Amino acid sequence: MPLVEVTHGPDVTEAKLRELGEVLPHLVSLAVECPEEPYDGDLQPGDVELRFRPLGPLDLCGLDVVIEIRSKWFESRAANRQARVDTLHEAISAATGLTDFGIYLSLPVAAWSQGD
Repeated sequence: MPLVEVTHGPDVTEAKLRELGEVLPHLVSLAVECPEEPYDGDLQPGDVELRFRPLGPLDLCGLDVVIEIRSKWFESRAANRQARVDTLHEAISAATGLTDFGIYLSLPVAAWSQGD
């Protein structure tokens, strides 16, 4: 279950953020898909958590948008994480037209539990 935080500058429109919110769950799921956590294309509540945050008055950022993704570490994910994030960057750019953004993919050792 990836956690995705999108930090954005004041010039990014709400329409563009909504567009990101529509495409990110699927694109992130494709990017982190692995044998241990396969993606069947049928996202359910809790499969991907999105959080949007505007830059604060003391934040320093040289990009319009920074997308931080945290997803549980698996060896199969970690082996090609740079290729995964590069492909994701291309897919987000193609889907939204964004160009001035970065993606940080973190694969911590973690556990997740969710009630019904």
